[in-house]
Amino acid sequence: MSTAQHSSRPPSVGAASRVLARDLASRPDGAPATLAGWVHRRRLLASVTFVVIRDRSGLVQVVAKDPDVIAGLGALPEETVVEVTGRVVHNPAAPGGAELVEPVFTPLTEPALPPPAELWRPTFGAGLPTQLDHAAVTLRHPRHRAAWQIASASMRGFRSALGSLEFTEIVTPKLVGTATESGANVFSVDYFGQSAYLAQSPQLYKQMLVGVFERVFEVGPVFRAEPHDTVRHLAQYTSLDAELGFIRDHRDVLAVLRAALLGMVESIRTYAAEAASLLGVDLPRVPDEFPVIHFRDALAKVGASVDEPDLSPAHERALSEWARAEFDSDFLAVEGYPMAKRPFYTAPEGYDMTVPRGSSGGARGAEPPVGSNSFDLLFRGLELTTGGQRLHRPSDYAAALARTETDSALLAGYLDAFAHGMPPHGGFAIGLERWVARLTGAENIREVTLFPRDLNRLAP
Repeated sequence: MSTAQHSSRPPSVGAASRVLARDLASRPDGAPATLAGWVHRRRLLASVTFVVIRDRSGLVQVVAKDPDVIAGLGALPEETVVEVTGRVVHNPAAPGGAELVEPVFTPLTEPALPPPAELWRPTFGAGLPTQLDHAAVTLRHPRHRAAWQIASASMRGFRSALGSLEFTEIVTPKLVGTATESGANVFSVDYFGQSAYLAQSPQLYKQMLVGVFERVFEVGPVFRAEPHDTVRHLAQYTSLDAELGFIRDHRDVLAVLRAALLGMVESIRTYAAEAASLLGVDLPRVPDEFPVIHFRDALAKVGASVDEPDLSPAHERALSEWARAEFDSDFLAVEGYPMAKRPFYTAPEGYDMTVPRGSSGGARGAEPPVGSNSFDLLFRGLELTTGGQRLHRPSDYAAALARTETDSALLAGYLDAFAHGMPPHGGFAIGLERWVARLTGAENIREVTLFPRDLNRLAP
């Protein structure tokens, strides 16, 4: 019995019998072992054939010398799923330091069709459109898998870091009844005959739930109907959101953001080290405190007009270069953004948290103040995070909604939480794909997104 087609033994791929590629070298020489995975590559030579098997843990080499086995391998093209049983031989030249010899191959699927690109090559030869059109297959390439392994480890670290700080993970609705949070860039849907929208963020819900749990976070999709077809924009992305109560100001939020990013970096180091190495990722050092610059000083630093309402991409790059030279930091927090560029719930600079309910509080009258208790965190030349302190008194919201000419009836459920007592609070959101793209140096954010949605793509 030499080939899979001639085997009457049923395949056995249970956890008790299967050995992962990464564990083969831990087995003693001569020990029997069973692998299961995809045929990653075949090298058919005259007297010997090398087959590389790929599973979730990596690659392992199988050496076939039996003529009947070699003949049978012609019917098992790349990407066919197989089980292989053989004998372990340690070999420093083999992937992982060990290989399987005297193999018996058992196919677990029909022979696979040729993939849209040769997945065994070290680099992916096809262009981005091919990669995205055939994502279910092209994501199998080790380099493409590696990008999402880094994303997965980042989410794991985010959850772990905030869990250790007594945050409660929440899940909030992605179908909402109003589009008043931040402009008109929303996707409208028919909701049983009513108008509804895909949520742009969990912002309003996570604020409400601060009144329940004090500290909350969410990892989930958000939707932005922005007509941008650029290398840094997606219509759907994964947002890592956090909100916490009983803060003094936005600097307390920055401290939690720092803890979250440290957890993400350490999780990559622990759970995705091989993926990071494969992609040449230079993991950042997360400082004990982020260097901080005020928005007006940032404008002066880059030679921009004092009337500029925001930082341009060129400004962000220049400021990051300055932070690297001045502080040896990949991170820079820019605080004090103009209120005009922040959502209605943002607290102004100098916000007095202790003013009794019913006073004018931190709203400072009808005119919005120049600066806000908010920040952007720049990472290697790109805005990674926006966060800050929120308003928390009903009187402040009444003034903010009047100033922005927002109908308070549209936010009745949200405002109800503040009417029944909310602590001073704030939060932030990290775009997962943007984080991974910056880490890996991807030229296009779609390269590190599993199934990207943008202005032109709705499949696969």
